[in-house]
Amino acid sequence: MAADIAIHDAVVLTVDDRNRLYERGTVLVEDSHITEVRQSRDVDADIAADRVIDGEGKLVMPGLVNAHTHLELTPLLGAFSDLDLLEMMGSITAIYGRIADGEFDYLTEAGYELAALNFLAGGVTTVNSQDVRPSAGAKTFGEAGLRGFFGPALSDLFWDVPVDEQFARAREFIDEYHDTYDGRIRATINPHDDWSCTRELWERTADLAAEHPDLLVHTHLLELEESNTMARSNGANDSLDLLDDVGLLDDRLVAAHFRIADDEDIRRTAEADASVAHCPSIFSYWNTGSDVQWTPVPELRAAGVDVGLGIDDHYWHDSYNMFGEARQARLAANLKRSTGQYHSMELVRMLTVEGAKALGVGDEIGSLEPGKRADIILLNVDKPKFTPLTNVPAQVANNATSADVEAVIVDGDVLMEDGEVKAMDADAVRDRVESAVARFESETDWELGVGESEPPSERDVVRDLPKRGPAQLLGRLAFQSARDRFPF
Repeated sequence: MAADIAIHDAVVLTVDDRNRLYERGTVLVEDSHITEVRQSRDVDADIAADRVIDGEGKLVMPGLVNAHTHLELTPLLGAFSDLDLLEMMGSITAIYGRIADGEFDYLTEAGYELAALNFLAGGVTTVNSQDVRPSAGAKTFGEAGLRGFFGPALSDLFWDVPVDEQFARAREFIDEYHDTYDGRIRATINPHDDWSCTRELWERTADLAAEHPDLLVHTHLLELEESNTMARSNGANDSLDLLDDVGLLDDRLVAAHFRIADDEDIRRTAEADASVAHCPSIFSYWNTGSDVQWTPVPELRAAGVDVGLGIDDHYWHDSYNMFGEARQARLAANLKRSTGQYHSMELVRMLTVEGAKALGVGDEIGSLEPGKRADIILLNVDKPKFTPLTNVPAQVANNATSADVEAVIVDGDVLMEDGEVKAMDADAVRDRVESAVARFESETDWELGVGESEPPSERDVVRDLPKRGPAQLLGRLAFQSARDRFPF
C-alpha cells in the first residue's frame, strides 16, 4: 500500500481506547490522515512512501495538546519569576491594560512567533489560547502549520475597554479566522473568568454563543475563592449556577483551573458534559496559600469529565515544557493529598487524547488510530536518560522533556525533522523577539537584564493600571463579602 509517510520499527504509544503500545511498530499516513497503526514487518523499511522514517530508537506518540494557555507576552519570559504575588499581578495587569488599549502590538506579535516556535519544537501540536488581541496568533500558528483555538478575552471588570467594542472585536475575529488554515485554526468565545465579569457580560456572551453554536466557550472557572463571591454579587448561588442561568453550562464549556470545585460542582459539570483544563505548574509556582484546595482532577475524571493539561502563562513560570505539566500534576497532587493520585498512562492521556476531547476534537486528534488526523511526534529515546526503556508511559510522564522531541508532524505535514524546525525561520524569530524586547524596555520602565528583571516602580504600575473596571470589581467583591458576613 502506498503512503505519504511511513514510520517503521519505532516504539509506538497509540493512546487509543486500549492504550496499545507496540515495542516495534509502524504508522502509515496518507492525505493528512493516519491509515495504519500496527506491528512492524520486516519489509516495512522498503515500504512505498514519499517519506520513510526509520523509527529505530524513537518513540512515536500523538502530538501534545496545550488545553489552556496565554501567548501574547511570551517574550517576557523571566520577567516575573522572582516577584512576589501582588507585585506580579499588578505588573501584569498594567501590561494587559495597555495591550487592550492597542499598545505593544510589536511585542505580542513577536510573542506569538516565539510561542509557536518553542511549542512546535517541544511537541505541542495544538493550543487553546485566550488572549487580548489574538489575530496575530491565529495567523502565526496557522502559517506555521500548527493547530490552534483562539479568541479575544471579554471582561467588563478587568480593563476599561468598552464592552460594545470588545464584542465587536470578537465577532470580527470569528468571521475572519474561524475554521481557517484547512480547519486547523478555530475561533472560541472567551469570557475571561467568573470573578471579573458581570451578569450582563455573561448574558451577552451567551447571546454570542447562540449565534455561533459550533464554537467553544473558554473561560477561567472556580479559580479563586472570589469566584463564587462574584457569582453571588451577580445574583446567583455560585459560579456554576450563574453559567447555568445564562445557558452556558453545557458541552461547549472549557473551564480552566476549577481549583475550588466541590462534589456538587463536579456532579453538575459531568452532567453538563463540560470539560476542564488543569494547569498545575502555574499554581504550584504562584500558590496563594498552603490551605487552598487543589484541583480535584481524580474526582473529575472518575465522574467522566474530560480533563486536559494546560501550561497557562508559561512566561510566569519560565517553562514551555508540556511534558512537565504531567509530572507536576502528579507531584502536586501527591504532595497535597497522598501518593498514587495518578497512573502514568492517565497523565499521558491528559497530555493528548483527553486534552483533545476537552476541546471537542477527540474524534480528530489525540491518539494514533486509523482515520484520525496525522498529528504525530517522535521522541529520541536512544539516550542514557531513557535507558533501560521500560514502562514507557512513566518515562513520558516523569522523564521526557521538550528537548527529547526530534520530529513533529501535523495534518500529515512534517514541521520538524531531526530536531530542526522546517516550518519557521528560528533565527529570524529570535531576532524579532530580541528587537521587540529592546523596544519594550525603551518604552517602559522595565529592566530586563541577564542577571535579573526589575519591574517599574509601584507608582508607575498604579499609574498604568486600568481604573474603572478593577475599581468596580473590588467594590463589588467587598460589598458582597460584607453581605455574606452580615446578611441584611
